[in-house]
Amino acid sequence: MMAGIVAILLAVAGQIPTAAAQGGGSGGQGQQAPETFSPDELVTSGHKFFGNVSRGIALTIQEATRRWGQPNGYILGQEGSGAFFGGLRYGEGILYTRNAGDRRVFWQGPSLGFDIGGDGARTMMLVYNLPAVDAIFERFAGINGSAYLVAGFGMTALTNNGIIIVPIKSGVGARLGVNLGYVKFTPTATWNPF
Repeated sequence: MMAGIVAILLAVAGQIPTAAAQGGGSGGQGQQAPETFSPDELVTSGHKFFGNVSRGIALTIQEATRRWGQPNGYILGQEGSGAFFGGLRYGEGILYTRNAGDRRVFWQGPSLGFDIGGDGARTMMLVYNLPAVDAIFERFAGINGSAYLVAGFGMTALTNNGIIIVPIKSGVGARLGVNLGYVKFTPTATWNPF
């Protein structure tokens, strides 16, 4: 059974393209589209949002942009989650884009796996390949592998229809495990995680 779960997790992880596969990454940096956000802009925004955890957010953003390139949007918000093998998460924030303005978004979702605990987190989500603001209102699946310790950072990747969401979290709580789940974005708050 464990081998089957690992196979599923690896299959989902393989569905998340890297910057090289998307034509992004470090090659051709002089021809960057003006609708994306540079790592420096993201780090500055992260510093303002997360506060004194500057080095951690800078390293996490640097790793995300190395893997997936420069995002064309990002979300700053907060979420709470808890799990005892099955879990739920709820959050809200603002989606920032270069050309389409800012928009309040809400997210929620279930998870299932080897995961126990709870946390509250400030969350920055990098958004890649977003064709229009309303395209965010979908379900994004991925693997959440987390070892949240007090004031730690975590980064995951979620995908749907070529759009990639990379949540970066810094929070308070204790949560250990690996789970499989999805996040559903909505324009209004809802208690229904499905």
